[in-house]
Amino acid sequence: ARDGAAPRTRGSRAVSRADAGRYICRATNKHGSAVRSIVVTVEYEPSIGEMGCPAQRLWVEGTPVELACAASGNPPPRVACAKLGESQDPLPVSSNVTRAHAGTYQCRATNTHGSALRNVTVAVEYSPAAVSLRVLPSANVSRGASFSVECRAEGLPTPTYGWALPPAPNLRFAADNRSVAVAGAAAANRGLYTCTATNRHGRRAGSVMVRVDESRLVLLASLGSLGAVTAVGLAAAGGYYLKSTACKKGEYNVRDAEGSSEAACLHQQRHDRGEIYGIQLTQP
Repeated sequence: ARDGAAPRTRGSRAVSRADAGRYICRATNKHGSAVRSIVVTVEYEPSIGEMGCPAQRLWVEGTPVELACAASGNPPPRVACAKLGESQDPLPVSSNVTRAHAGTYQCRATNTHGSALRNVTVAVEYSPAAVSLRVLPSANVSRGASFSVECRAEGLPTPTYGWALPPAPNLRFAADNRSVAVAGAAAANRGLYTCTATNRHGRRAGSVMVRVDESRLVLLASLGSLGAVTAVGLAAAGGYYLKSTACKKGEYNVRDAEGSSEAACLHQQRHDRGEIYGIQLTQP
């Protein structure tokens, strides 16, 4: 009988793992009985279940490598895990996790009765890294033009983004806050644009300098001033020409009128801007 259960007669059947345990064997005849205790061990091939070896693992960069999988079997199996596509050597226990450790691993449990396999997918989380900023179309912006600043960063979980930049009313942030658009660049938009990427493992920042170029505006202003000066000069020259022709015409008119009954007198007066001639005619 097994552990006080009902006695069983001798027989044969297929062994299962449930047959393991302590048995009491009792021999009896009319003169008495003899008792003996026997421990039965059942050996079987390995198996790996979800409880002892989850199919999904999450590691953090910089922590010690640990990929332990529990397997059942008798004798107790030896378990070794190796990354698929690489050497089948087990992971070194002393190494620290890097992003290169992410991937699928195969764990093998082995004893004298056989082996069992199980695949484990490992994801590696890490703090934000490689923060980069890009100004489109260029970090040298013409006044009045539009531009955008984009921020990119690696990290797991996916980072969130924050900005430190010159305050201005013409800023528009993207829904995921990864970029900022500026419409109609002005002097207030020049300066340092800093993006900070953050997740639960840390943060990292990057910066870019944006310059608002007003050289075209200055050139246009200069051209405008030059045009104004030119216009004044042309007006003065035109006035001089008109004055000259008027004087000549007036002189001709005086000569034409001189000696006629219409000519009364020719006046010449001094003025700050020169001499002024006037003709006074009489009615016939």
